Amino acid sequence: MTTEENVQYAAEISPRLQWAQHAPDVYKAMVHLDAAARQGLDPKLLELVKIRASQLNHCAFCLDMHSKDALAAGESVERIVQLGAWEESRHFYTEKELAAIELTEAITVLTDGFVPDEVYERAAKAFEEAELAQLIAAITVINAWNRFGVTSRMTPGHYQPGQHR
Repeated sequence: MTTEENVQYAAEISPRLQWAQHAPDVYKAMVHLDAAARQGLDPKLLELVKIRASQLNHCAFCLDMHSKDALAAGESVERIVQLGAWEESRHFYTEKELAAIELTEAITVLTDGFVPDEVYERAAKAFEEAELAQLIAAITVINAWNRFGVTSRMTPGHYQPGQHR
């Protein structure tokens, strides 16, 4: 039987590129866009959306960041863990959260080249128009962050809650 002290973990992968250092104006614009997109949205709902998009996009850095931020905002470990299987775990979420998660998937994946009408209509019923507009913006912004993170292979595990706010 091995103890925790004897466990050998795989080596940490180094980032390919410190993109924010080489494109500081783009990074600053993304930070401002992110701040604008989050206005008026419930912080816990926002983190669930960011986690789900990051799961779909396989962005380990953003998963690390937004899981930690969700926990700091009072989200439960159980709801974060179940998010990857939300369709089978619907009872962990409100109807409003389910509409946001489903919309997140539709905007993130775009398999059919568009957001299905029924998905949009469920979100439109759950959110006031201004809040829905903010939600769409927030989903779009996390997808952009995910693409920066995945492409440059940003390293997860070092983020502290609230560090990039």
